[in-house]
Amino acid sequence: MIDLPSGPGPIGVFDSGYGGLTILHQMRNILPHYDYLYLGDNARTPYGTRSFDVVYQFTREAVLKLFSMGCHLVILACNTASAKALRTIQQNDLPSLDPQRRVLGIIRPTAECIGQITQSRHVGIVATEGTVKSQSYVLEIQKLYPDITVQSEPCPMWVPLVENNEYDSPGADYFVKKRLGNLLHRDPQIDSIILGCTHYPLLLDKILKYTPRGVKIIPQGEYVANSLKDYLFRHPEMDALCTKQGHCHYLTTESTDKFRESAQLFLHEAVDVETIALE
Repeated sequence: MIDLPSGPGPIGVFDSGYGGLTILHQMRNILPHYDYLYLGDNARTPYGTRSFDVVYQFTREAVLKLFSMGCHLVILACNTASAKALRTIQQNDLPSLDPQRRVLGIIRPTAECIGQITQSRHVGIVATEGTVKSQSYVLEIQKLYPDITVQSEPCPMWVPLVENNEYDSPGADYFVKKRLGNLLHRDPQIDSIILGCTHYPLLLDKILKYTPRGVKIIPQGEYVANSLKDYLFRHPEMDALCTKQGHCHYLTTESTDKFRESAQLFLHEAVDVETIALE
């Protein structure tokens, strides 16, 4: 067990880039009085095409950094990290690091909600290649709801469109239309599509444009935030270790100027950010 700060601290929120800011935004809407510490590994993004071992290594480094800065609870606001690293960190690392600390992901809360949303019991997932290959959503949904049929579609160009501020450009239409067309062609009975990447809410206008009427689009933020609220209610011992002054601080492994510019797209507000190194 390593020496970590024992007093109360902020809730840690980790993402490989900027997409986790869409999750953080909803957390702050639903739980505004808590303190948050957001860490974006922007220098090494994207994680979606990296191997399981590399994603685990990078995610573990980020979790340790957030623990060392006082966080007792860390949310992996990244689908790739949740798919490729969460289980190993929970089972192999936390018992030796500090059994009282917790790391939670964003796939299960999203999977839990789908049973009450789909009527046809046919669900689609759009996500990064890494998340699709991990089969995490398919396994999680079918474990909870064996009667639901799940189809997944990798969307390798969607994150770059968002990160390069091209999500509202005419060029984005081609990639959004193509991938949604692939998904719905394979299963025309799909009535609900999960946005299995935290960047994708910025493409929502394009996604709705190429989705048939009656098909529900499910961004993750609200479901993850409500799941966190429920978790803290059910675990008062963890809630007591979360400071509550309504503060939010941002960390990046990249340039602070670049982070401020990109964060403006996701949060529509100016942020103070500090550059750190992960090791």
